[in-house]
Amino acid sequence: MDRHPTRLIRAIRKTGFTIALLFGIHGYLTEVGTDGSLQPGLAESWEASADATSWTFKLRKGVTYHSGKSFGADDVIASINHHRGEASTSAAKPIVASVVEMTADDPHTVTFKLDGGNADFPFVLSDYHLSICPVKDGKLDWQSGDGCGPYKLREFNPGVAAYFDRADNYWKPDAAHFDAIEMLALVDLNARTTALVSGEVDAIDRLDLKTVGLLARKPGINVHSVAGTQHFTFAMSCKTAPYDDVNVRLALKYGLNRQEMVDKILFGYGAVGNDHPIGQGQRYFNKDLPQREYDPDKAKFHLKKAGLETLKVDLSAADAAFGGAVDAAVLFQNSAKECGIDLTPVREPNDGYWADVWMKKPFTAVYWSGRPVEDQMFATAYKTGVDWNDTFWSNARFDELLVQARAELNEDTRRAMYYEMQEILHNDGGVIVPMFASYVFATADKVVHGDFGSNWDLDGERWMERWSFA
Repeated sequence: MDRHPTRLIRAIRKTGFTIALLFGIHGYLTEVGTDGSLQPGLAESWEASADATSWTFKLRKGVTYHSGKSFGADDVIASINHHRGEASTSAAKPIVASVVEMTADDPHTVTFKLDGGNADFPFVLSDYHLSICPVKDGKLDWQSGDGCGPYKLREFNPGVAAYFDRADNYWKPDAAHFDAIEMLALVDLNARTTALVSGEVDAIDRLDLKTVGLLARKPGINVHSVAGTQHFTFAMSCKTAPYDDVNVRLALKYGLNRQEMVDKILFGYGAVGNDHPIGQGQRYFNKDLPQREYDPDKAKFHLKKAGLETLKVDLSAADAAFGGAVDAAVLFQNSAKECGIDLTPVREPNDGYWADVWMKKPFTAVYWSGRPVEDQMFATAYKTGVDWNDTFWSNARFDELLVQARAELNEDTRRAMYYEMQEILHNDGGVIVPMFASYVFATADKVVHGDFGSNWDLDGERWMERWSFA
């Protein structure tokens, strides 16, 4: 595809803004391809020791940052170290906690020593938090926006807009086809949709599923649906009564009509969940785990085991959590009535939801994009004590299996471990996972693309470098 002297304008909800921005301006050691496989990035190749406790990465030569500085091993070490250590508050801290040592064998070779085997470690390094930034004057420059990605950041107004220019020194020969890009943060769904229909923008994410059929019939617009790891949850705080009782948690899990939510909230653009975060298309999805169904009798049985005849709870929700979250809470309220559960939806403000409600209120609606490998998802949100464990759940057997499965190189043994972990979450965890949602987005018909990645929304959030105009 030829480069075109034009710009793409995208309107987006805030939750995807940062990921797209980081992928747009920065490079990563590894990347997730459109088929879900791991691809070389700034690392051309990698090799593990027999026990997967040591990984050596060969770095790409001739790569420069937008400032002209050459990329090398020191940048990699400093960038990963930025997320490590006791003082780190990074959300990526849990997934790099296993790194005990990094060495620059030469300017283009880095070896990672881990505290235990990790067969998925190269996948870990594709995480959007782990961008590679330059070292300047002996310190990591993570604030200026200098990167070695496809676009240079020209202007950034956090929460409002970002403006990019194509980086002429980008190392990929057939990528980054726009001269300039504008990315706008439009939380309001009607504003995003109107902007696309009027031709003011070229792509939008998270469509109104109630009216997506009407939008698809409009001339010049293409609607896309991609199944992936995205899932919506209701998180119960296991450190707060009554959710500290597993029988209360099970009563609520049985008190939910999952298929009704898929039909009425996702309008069929998704699939039912089974109270764990692993999607049906993932490598170690537990296909043998019976699907939990709506069952008022079982809900009442578990309430009695908890010593309760009835249960009264509040469920905090806002459309900032996920589109239709408030309506989903109302559906939950209606199905729970038959189970002796008085569930009251609490409509929270969209502004500040993630700062003031999520992990602050004891029962909340939550959006998760998922992760490309099971270990990453479990380590990010379910390991005891990690920053994003929004259910504050702790299970010693789960934690033990997490470490063992990470180091296990035998596929059958590893699969059995991940199956058990999903079963533990299903039966004991503080998370209700009613549905997996397809990524549904729209582009102007002048936008050209290949197969879409499914590890994040909008082509794995790598649309900046993958798309072009006809």
